[in-house]
Amino acid sequence: MLDVRRLRLLRELARRGTIAAVAEALAYSPSAVSQQLAVLEREAGLPLLERTGRRVRLTPAAQNLVGHAEAVLERLEQADADLAEARSGLAGVLRIGAFPTATRALVPAALVDLARRHPALEPMVHETDPAAVAHALRAGDLDVALVHEYDFVPAAPEPGLATRPLYGEAMYLAAPRPEAAPAAGPGTAGHDQGEVLRGHRDAPWITATPGTLCHAMTLRACQAAGFTPRVRHRVDEFATVLALVAAGQGVAVVPQLGVTGPPDPAVALTRLHMERRTKIAFRSGAGAHPAVAAFAASLRAAVPQDLAEPRAGT
Repeated sequence: MLDVRRLRLLRELARRGTIAAVAEALAYSPSAVSQQLAVLEREAGLPLLERTGRRVRLTPAAQNLVGHAEAVLERLEQADADLAEARSGLAGVLRIGAFPTATRALVPAALVDLARRHPALEPMVHETDPAAVAHALRAGDLDVALVHEYDFVPAAPEPGLATRPLYGEAMYLAAPRPEAAPAAGPGTAGHDQGEVLRGHRDAPWITATPGTLCHAMTLRACQAAGFTPRVRHRVDEFATVLALVAAGQGVAVVPQLGVTGPPDPAVALTRLHMERRTKIAFRSGAGAHPAVAAFAASLRAAVPQDLAEPRAGT
């Protein structure tokens, strides 16, 4: 009989590529991972791994087994959801991942609503970049998370995970306002996006740190407009990005939730024909879990009215 825990290790190896990466993600020692995979090979009765230098490659039999593992793990999530539904009342820990702007603008109100309806549930929020969410969910470090994608950085399908759309938000080009120009709120999308971006091709740019979706979004939007931005500052927190723009340190692309409070008279915001879309992510089969469903409902109730419905098909 194949052991589910060992199947989970094999699945993670298929995603991460090295035994060391699997060990780090799941809090095992590399030798323990190797030993468990060796036992799985004996259970399977044929080779599952081929070593290629420091990495290992899954054999065709192992790749097929990973597909079965995904199905088994999804059914286990569904079983856990059914058992939770049969219990009276929600209780216990719910581990939530969220990116910074959503953590500030959306999650507190959702937690207030969740506590009112399910006081025995204990939510634990971990600020997590969307790029790291898939591994954290599959490893069991998170139960539910908020992820986002941009027009220029669509999210790739993640085996073992499912998502549901939550909201969409506008994107703006933030630039230092000329001294003679009057202060105003965010402008509407009435400009050619490429023309707006090209108008700042010679300016220094402020982006998020490399490896984040926000960083990739700015680079790809500028490249689509025909140039590569000259990056001066790399900052992840949008309030700090806008402060740097106000100080004349560069221009940046920021999402609607990154623009908070009254308009800064030193910053000009131009609406772009782009959108950031936020989704609720969870392990496949866990969408019906009462705790996950309850948090999703609280999130939907907390979405500000000025945020758009996600575009169809997203």
